[in-house]
Amino acid sequence: MVDVRAADNPMPISTLPTPTDRDYCAQGVFGPDNLHENRPGTFQSEEIIFATYNNAEVRVFDIKDAFAPKEIAFWVPPPPARLIDPRPNVTLAAKTCDAHVTPEGLMYVSDWNAGMHVLQYEG
Repeated sequence: MVDVRAADNPMPISTLPTPTDRDYCAQGVFGPDNLHENRPGTFQSEEIIFATYNNAEVRVFDIKDAFAPKEIAFWVPPPPARLIDPRPNVTLAAKTCDAHVTPEGLMYVSDWNAGMHVLQYEG
């Protein structure tokens, strides 16, 4: 999280928590990939962030307290039956990359190997 009240001097104030429910680094490439953006016609919030992570899939964060963001939900599908990704040394794990959330909370989540998942965020 970055405080940008002074545009010429942005100040880091916190980081989103790293997933701890399993050892994602052992599954290969790990880290944040994309965020759902507050665009017109989509779910918009100044307090909730939807993120996708390589190997750690969908993460939802509460940022009401910007100095202490917390994870409030996550979703990790089972590994795909087979890999479609042709690159060498890619582990057999879900590879979530993009998320789009509708105003009603439907989440459309794309995956390199498994196509698309549709989830429901209920708050």
